[in-house]
Amino acid sequence: MRTSMLRSIKSLTTSPSVHILRRGYSSEAVPLRKVTVLGAAGGIGQPLSLLMKLNPLVSNLALYDIANTPGVAADISHINTRSEVVGYASDAELGKALEGADVVIIPAGVPRKPGMTRDDLFNINAGIVKGLCEAIAKYCPKALVNMISNPVNSTVPIAAEIFKKAGTYDPKRLFVAEVNVPVVGGHAGITILPLFSQATPKANLSDEELTALTKRTQDGGTEVVEAKAGKGSATLSMAYAGAIFADACLKGLNGVPDVIECSFVQSTVTELPFFASKVRLGKNGVEEVLGLGPLSDYEKEGLEKLKPELLSSIEKGIKFATQ
Repeated sequence: MRTSMLRSIKSLTTSPSVHILRRGYSSEAVPLRKVTVLGAAGGIGQPLSLLMKLNPLVSNLALYDIANTPGVAADISHINTRSEVVGYASDAELGKALEGADVVIIPAGVPRKPGMTRDDLFNINAGIVKGLCEAIAKYCPKALVNMISNPVNSTVPIAAEIFKKAGTYDPKRLFVAEVNVPVVGGHAGITILPLFSQATPKANLSDEELTALTKRTQDGGTEVVEAKAGKGSATLSMAYAGAIFADACLKGLNGVPDVIECSFVQSTVTELPFFASKVRLGKNGVEEVLGLGPLSDYEKEGLEKLKPELLSSIEKGIKFATQ
């Protein structure tokens, strides 16, 4: 299910020009790239910041949150890698954190807790995302924006509308990093559609196994929330996924060919205005949104079932941003 992610990790750890957790790097010229993490002191933000500090493609790492960020930055700064780290911890410093950023990653907001609905998350996180995106439009309008803040089905459309208002919207530069091949659609519940028919190597699943695995894929976040018994949500795995996607964005910016990941973006793959599918990343962000490929009858049925709920979430985000 996560073959593309595994390929990215393999390339990170086996490439002769990349040395993670080592002092030296390749003598080849690597472009200077600034990455800003908004929400860097949170459950996802801290391990994500750590992973970005280890990434040799990052030369400047800016960490922003409403509190505790200088401590996180000081801690991470002791990791002996290429990037310089600065922590910012107030509204007045948000602009400094964003100025000159090539990639902005947004894990800011509250995590989901047991009994919390996506609507509950929306009521809190929508305003946070709106404010941060207004600042991005002002201070780094050309940055690639990786959205992690939940509920993603609504926060990505919110970001798009804020950027449209500011006249800075570019659909090639806004995406969510959470979904990975072969999972398409959206981010929550039945809007998540794993394409087991496209698995590599081929998955020979019974109808019962297919149904069970599909449901577990859809309920993955809830599984972690319940396992942590109210003390957290899926933070470490999300930080990992976010770091892998940010690495793919940086490779695309640097001209590495054929960087393919899956992301929730503005799309014409279906009649929905936003949809998650494979995208090709390059110097302009999303260079091409790829199609779904052949679907099984089970997946075609799932695709039709997810559309109403996903559309509702998208429209909710757009309505919030345009009020």
